[in-house]
Amino acid sequence: MQNLLKNDTNYVRMPALKALSWQSPGKKVAPRSNSPFKIKGAFFILKKRMIEMIDIKKIRENIEEVIKELNKRGSDFSYLREISILDQNRRGFIQKAEELKALRNEKSKEIGTLKREKKDTTTLMESIANIGDEIKNFDDKIAIIDAQILETLASTPNIPHESLKIGKDESENRLINTVGKPREFNFPIKDHTELGENLDILDFERAVKISGPRFVVYKGLGARLERSLIQFMMDLHAFEHDYQEIIPPYLVNELSMFATGQFPKFADDSFQVTGEHGYLLNPTAEVPTINMYRDEIIDGEKLPLRFVSFTTAFRKEAGSAGRDTKGILRQHQFNKVELIKITKPEDSLKELELMLKNSEKVLNLLGIPYRVVELCTGDLGFAMTKTYDIEAWIPSQDKYREIASISNASDFQARRGNIRFKRTKESKTEYVHTLNGSGLAVGRTVIAIMENYQNADGTITIPEVLVPYMRVNKIT
Repeated sequence: MQNLLKNDTNYVRMPALKALSWQSPGKKVAPRSNSPFKIKGAFFILKKRMIEMIDIKKIRENIEEVIKELNKRGSDFSYLREISILDQNRRGFIQKAEELKALRNEKSKEIGTLKREKKDTTTLMESIANIGDEIKNFDDKIAIIDAQILETLASTPNIPHESLKIGKDESENRLINTVGKPREFNFPIKDHTELGENLDILDFERAVKISGPRFVVYKGLGARLERSLIQFMMDLHAFEHDYQEIIPPYLVNELSMFATGQFPKFADDSFQVTGEHGYLLNPTAEVPTINMYRDEIIDGEKLPLRFVSFTTAFRKEAGSAGRDTKGILRQHQFNKVELIKITKPEDSLKELELMLKNSEKVLNLLGIPYRVVELCTGDLGFAMTKTYDIEAWIPSQDKYREIASISNASDFQARRGNIRFKRTKESKTEYVHTLNGSGLAVGRTVIAIMENYQNADGTITIPEVLVPYMRVNKIT
């Protein structure tokens, strides 16, 4: 990270907290052992502002309400009261430092006057001799508090939207809609793994030899199906839904991962590239696409910005040991077409509903049965304030499985990434809202097609909308 920030004027290297530890009444302020921002003994924060993942004004004015709303996620966020105390101390130190700077400026002017009058300045010089050290002492204390607030808020999730059902996990998600009726088969059904191996379009054994578990080699019409779905989804969203096409870099830096909320919370689920640059493999198109506008001020007249972004994504699936180990449902490497929006705050909920309809259209055209659920507070993603999941029917499992998440992060990611806009040239800057949604996860769509369109003889019928891309009607 030091290399990444070396030439970035928006960021400054801060001394490690351990070196700046100081005594306050009855309490020693020291770094936490698991600090996510201690990288090679240094901390990095924004030079001109504190990063506020949650509006610091909310914490100042109504900390108990913030804690109450976050507790709906099913955890205890009472530790945020410490932020309120730290913020009060920080503002006190800033005031004292400013008073000393004003005093130093005043005395410096007096010294200048005495020198011009050729009078003795010794007494005045002695009176301000230690002011610089005193100011530095306060600046160091402010730096410690800044780092502590950043460290705490960086691992604190977004506040759930007030409309969400309060629940503990996915079992309490709210069903919004069910579309299509699962097909009734008059023959024994096969799962996508068996279908793919029998048709020689999915090769898991050679993928293990090449890489390891949770990889696959797409072959022949299997590879064409994956490629056709990517193009079909990109065409649909670009031509019919008016999204701008994006193919971003697959390697991202730590600042990008921090801005969208993957770091520090989910660092263990990321693949890091060895070498001096400290690059990471992109875990979702949300990261590089939203970070195109990090540290930028957008012309409000250009909002909303809508992007359809294709990437190959990479995840360790660190929290999924033993889950979905068979087939291509949960892979280390997978293709994804992602919808991204950057909007004005008042438009984000409306744009979320539209994004949901855009993603649903893919399954409608493919003829895949699905349902839409609204996530409860306990199942909500770290950076999100509201999320819909689209779940496709998977016959071999006799249940619906997630194929897309459509989410509104409100201003959470914008604050972390310093993404703002101006309504007019004269107006003040405001934080944008960011949204992201699958449009769709390609591998999971392959599963849904293979299983829902399988035939008694083991072949797979191609959905009509894909025939122009596939140039065949059936995989045999």
